[in-house]
Amino acid sequence: MISGRHLARLLGSWRTGAPAYIALADAIRLLVLDGRLPLRTRLPGERELAEALDLSRTTVTAAYARLRDEGYVRSRRASGSWTSLPAGAAPPATVPLTPGGDVLDLAAAAPLAPLGGFGAAVTAAVAELPRYQCHHGHELLGLPPLREALAARYTARGLPTEPDQIMVTNGGMSALALLFRLLLGPGDRVLVEHPTYANALVAITRASGRPVPVGLTEDGWDLDMFEATLRQAAPRLAYLIADFQNPTGHLMPEATRAAVAELAARTRTPLVVDETLAELLLDPGPMPPPVAAYHPSVITIGSASKSYWGGLRLGWIRAPRDLIDRLAGVRPSLDLGSPILEQLICTELTRHGDAALRDRRAQLAAQRDTLVAAVRDLLPEWRFTVPRGGLSLWIDLGAPVSTALAVAAERYGLRLAAGPLFGMDGAFARYLRLPYTLPEETLAEATERLATAYRSVAACHVPSAPVALA
Repeated sequence: MISGRHLARLLGSWRTGAPAYIALADAIRLLVLDGRLPLRTRLPGERELAEALDLSRTTVTAAYARLRDEGYVRSRRASGSWTSLPAGAAPPATVPLTPGGDVLDLAAAAPLAPLGGFGAAVTAAVAELPRYQCHHGHELLGLPPLREALAARYTARGLPTEPDQIMVTNGGMSALALLFRLLLGPGDRVLVEHPTYANALVAITRASGRPVPVGLTEDGWDLDMFEATLRQAAPRLAYLIADFQNPTGHLMPEATRAAVAELAARTRTPLVVDETLAELLLDPGPMPPPVAAYHPSVITIGSASKSYWGGLRLGWIRAPRDLIDRLAGVRPSLDLGSPILEQLICTELTRHGDAALRDRRAQLAAQRDTLVAAVRDLLPEWRFTVPRGGLSLWIDLGAPVSTALAVAAERYGLRLAAGPLFGMDGAFARYLRLPYTLPEETLAEATERLATAYRSVAACHVPSAPVALA
C-alpha cells in the first residue's frame, strides 16, 4: 500500500489546464505506465489522498472513477482500490529475432571484445595452461589465482575480501541462478527495482519466485517505498543494481547504499547486489564503495562480460564464507565449475587489466557521446538523462509506443529492446533502452534508421485528448 503523502510526492507538479479530476487521473495513469507505481499497489483512500493534495474528496472520487473506467484502477467494497492495467494492455515480452546480415543490434547492451591488453592476457593464459593439464579441471569454487585476484580487487575498492569469500561462476546469470537455487522456494517473493534487468525477472520466475517491484524515481531509489515493501511483503530476498542501474543508468549514492544495507540487515532479508557494471565509470570522479562495504551479509555478483567481453562467460559471487560453502554444496546440480582457460585469461585481466579497462572506458565514453548527439539531433523530442557510466541510455519516448517501435524497427534492419521487457505487466511502454556498445559510425547509422522507424510509428499514434465532465 502507498500512503497519500507518498503518492502526493510521486505525483509532483501534476496540475494542468484540464479539470482537476482529469489531471489527477492522467498523472496517476502515467505513474502506472512508467512503472513508478507498480501494479497491484493499493492506493490511499479518497479522503486520505484528498487531504494530502489539498483537494475535495469529490475530485479524488471522480479521478478514481475515471481510472476505473479506463481499467487502470480496480476497486472492491471494503478492500479499497489498487492499480491495474486495462485488459489486453500488457504486450507480450517477446525477444526480437537474432540479428544477421545488415541488421544492427541495439537490443543487447554488451560490448565488443576489448583491444588493449586482451591479446596479451590470452597469450599469458595459454602459457599457464600446461600447469593444469594433469588436473581433472573441475573447480567448484574456481581457480585459486583468480579468486585471489578478485579478492584483491574488492579490497582495493574499499571492501576487504578473502579468496574464500569468492566463487567463480559461468557468468553473472549463472551466479544469479545458483543463488536462487539455494535461497528461493516455490512462491517466494523477490524484491526488485522497477524497471530492472530483464533476464533477472526471467530467472526469478523460472526459479518459481515472484518478483515484487519497487518503482524507481527520476532520481533513483525510493527508500520509503523500499522499507515499506520489505516490511509489508516480507520478501525472501532482494535484488538490486546499485552501479549504473540497468536500464536506467542510476548510480546509487553512498548514503542510500548504507541505508539499503542497514534496512536489509534489520529485516533479515538477504540482499543480492548486481555489480556487473561497476567498473564502467565513464566520467571523471570517484565511485562509491560497494554496497557490501556497509554490511557483511550483503551478497555481491560480478561479471567479466560487461567490463571485458561476454565471450569469456565468467562471473563470480562474493559472499560470507558460510554461504559460499552452501553454494558449493548445491552447485553440482547446475555445473561442475568454469572453464580453466577462460579463468586464466580473466586472472590476467583482473591482475593487469587496467590498460584494457582504460581503453574500454574511453571507447564507451566516445560511443555514448556519439549516440547522445545523434539522438538529440534526429529525435529532439525524446527525453533522457546522460548516465555517468554503464552501457545504455533509458529514453522517455513521450508516448506508449515502445513495443510498436521495436516491431517497426525490424523493417529497417534494427533490433531494439522495448521498455516493457524491463518491467512487469506491460509497464514502461513509454521507454526504450538504447545501448551505446556499437562503433561510433554504426551508432550514427543506427540512429538514422531509428528516427525513420519512429516517424512511421508516431504518424499512427494519436494521443487521447482530455474530456471535460458533462
